[in-house]
Amino acid sequence: MEETLTLRPIAHIRTQFSEKFGIPRQSGLVAELLARVVFEKEYRIQEAFRGIEEFSHLWLLWQFTESHGWSPTVRPPRLGGNQRVGVFATRSPFRPNPIGLSCVKLEKVEYDGVDGPMLLVRGADLLDGTPIFDVKPYVPLADCRPEAAGSFSDRHREDHLEVEFPKALLEKVPEELRAALIGVLSQDPRPSYQNDPERVYGMAFAGLEVKFSVEDKTLHVRKVEY
Repeated sequence: MEETLTLRPIAHIRTQFSEKFGIPRQSGLVAELLARVVFEKEYRIQEAFRGIEEFSHLWLLWQFTESHGWSPTVRPPRLGGNQRVGVFATRSPFRPNPIGLSCVKLEKVEYDGVDGPMLLVRGADLLDGTPIFDVKPYVPLADCRPEAAGSFSDRHREDHLEVEFPKALLEKVPEELRAALIGVLSQDPRPSYQNDPERVYGMAFAGLEVKFSVEDKTLHVRKVEY
């Protein structure tokens, strides 16, 4: 007899991303990105968080809410979007079960306030409002494998863009968000198969619309609008 597993969110994450475009392709790539993991009321029990601050990093298990259906092969962005590999050899959202896995840095636990306990984390690669199914500690003894091979991801480890951000436009961004935004832009939000220097892209970030173009290895910010 087939067993049915029912998952329900224990929390939701609050991030600066209201749209998929621009979200880093992996967790931890932009350490300046701050996010809050806000738990459902029934899990806001201080005892459930006892000892968590002794860990520097956490695993988040979450749901891909913007993808529907799955495909046996997918086109990873890092391979230019024109080479197919098996879905189980990628972290594509188009999976049999839409479950994501992210490693984030635990900044602190906020016990006070109406939403406490709440986790303040760095480096999340999640859409604002994403449901969280579980939180587990990252254990270096078991989780860190320095000798591990990363296939095509290893070949793009150092990929990044220089960001040319005019001072007048940068000043439109709240000071505490500037480093995070520059970090996101440096990761090149464009689809890998698009390389038109004349094309202007728009990215939503923290209530702003950031317009940019890319020429060679430099991203030029053109507009910042509210």
